[in-house]
Amino acid sequence: MNTINGIIFRDMIISGAGSLKTHIQEVNDLNVFPVPDGDTGTNMSMTISAAASELAGSDEVNAGKVAKSAASALLRGARGNSGVITSLLFRGISKGFDNAEEIDAKAFAAAYTKGVESAYKAVMKPTEGTILTVARLSAAAGVQQAEKSDDIVELFSVILDAARETLEQTREMLPVLKQAGVVDSGGKGLVRILEGMYSVVKDGVIIECGDVGEVREKADFASFELSDIKFAYCTEFLVNKNELSLGKDFEKLHQFAMKNGDSVVFVDDEEIVKIHVHTNHPGKVLEEALKYGYLSKMKIENMKEQLEREQAESAAEPVQEVAQDKEYGFVAVAAGEGMSDMFTEMGIDNVVFGGQTMNPSADDILKAIEAVPAKKVFVFPNNKNIIMAAQLAVPMSTREVIVVPTRSVPECVSAMFVFDESMGTAENLEAMQEAASAVTTGQVTYAVRDSSIGDTEIREGQIMGLSGGLVKALGDDVDETAYSLAKTLADEKGGSVMTVYSGEEVTSERAQALVEKLTAAYPSMDIALVEGKQPVYFYIVSVE
Repeated sequence: MNTINGIIFRDMIISGAGSLKTHIQEVNDLNVFPVPDGDTGTNMSMTISAAASELAGSDEVNAGKVAKSAASALLRGARGNSGVITSLLFRGISKGFDNAEEIDAKAFAAAYTKGVESAYKAVMKPTEGTILTVARLSAAAGVQQAEKSDDIVELFSVILDAARETLEQTREMLPVLKQAGVVDSGGKGLVRILEGMYSVVKDGVIIECGDVGEVREKADFASFELSDIKFAYCTEFLVNKNELSLGKDFEKLHQFAMKNGDSVVFVDDEEIVKIHVHTNHPGKVLEEALKYGYLSKMKIENMKEQLEREQAESAAEPVQEVAQDKEYGFVAVAAGEGMSDMFTEMGIDNVVFGGQTMNPSADDILKAIEAVPAKKVFVFPNNKNIIMAAQLAVPMSTREVIVVPTRSVPECVSAMFVFDESMGTAENLEAMQEAASAVTTGQVTYAVRDSSIGDTEIREGQIMGLSGGLVKALGDDVDETAYSLAKTLADEKGGSVMTVYSGEEVTSERAQALVEKLTAAYPSMDIALVEGKQPVYFYIVSVE
């Protein structure tokens, strides 16, 4: 094979998406930090699957046009930093194709290199030992090979070999990877995509994605009401039997799941127990299950949020243009009913549901921006892994969009407090960034696996107090760990204001008791409680 046309490139994209989707959990499991946000594989898969869905059924033979369609879908579907980088790689490839009917080996190698350059430019401080390194060195190998041969199959063989070799080297490039004994998760995701693409050029075989390219009936959700969903969270996991399982009556766990939800599927095997349940308290079910063995393959989805998304998509056509009636508007990303209500009260026009483990796409953010009746819209990502997706929405919007790179909800709150409509856009942005930078944020969550961070040994299931990428508190009790974290932040920061945001798994009584205990310890500090009802984090604590 000496050239790639639109049909072949379409199949390469679909196969790349299928290959990655097959290995989502493998990629997710490579995330180093043991918090429940191991979603690199999920983000990359959802990103490239957006392109695969767009191309499914296409019979376009022009390679440039197919690449352009793929790049557009990837850009809109980009989720998380890894997904954004993936989209930028293919965006650069699309520009390199330059609407050509067919692409030869030299042109593809040059286009891939252009994609790498595009991705590097978008990352403010590129870190070697990541997906960027895997892409750069594999592209360089491709350029060298293209000088030797016109064979596309040989080109991809060299690119894939270089990507695999570089991926193995990442564990030596980044100390955190070496300590954890793993390769880079984003780099692994890219290798899986390249493997799927290579399967097409070498053997003409598409690695099936399962839900891409299939013509299926789609349920009509228009007649459903949120009130129809009595148990909001679809929860699935495996209990792996170990020493904790000895003498345990697993039927009691079955009954516990049934008492705390519906749609229970319970399969008791020799080594594992598979549980599926719809519940309003997934944390309660998971905590009970931890008494019987260690957990794996956990998946929690908010069915109410899914229904709202389905209904919104069904009602999205035709798109109604929103009048730009005011000068300034605001969009923020947050998860949790309390967080959403708080932002609405503060004047945020649209809240995009998302955060840790549920990064919204660039298109999700764009739709929220376009629905704001303002000429200029400030966007608060409120998570470091969503900032790049928010920035992708800027050139796609009909509004003037200003992304305030907030990394947490408390940073957004402080930024909103200093907004002054009488000031200009640049002045407001500067003031907001300054206010956000003055906030120190900590989160309390659980460890999803055994890990070692620095000199700290962490057991699966332990409660961690995190701040700035460091473990500030560690224990077995949620509220005690939260208290220890809050004290550490208060002592280190020396601020005058503390806010405690309680999560969906924390009762009002427990949260109030924690705040009272902190107030007694710091009587001169102004300490407030917000029932954020956020998932994943039992508590979020801010000090400023």
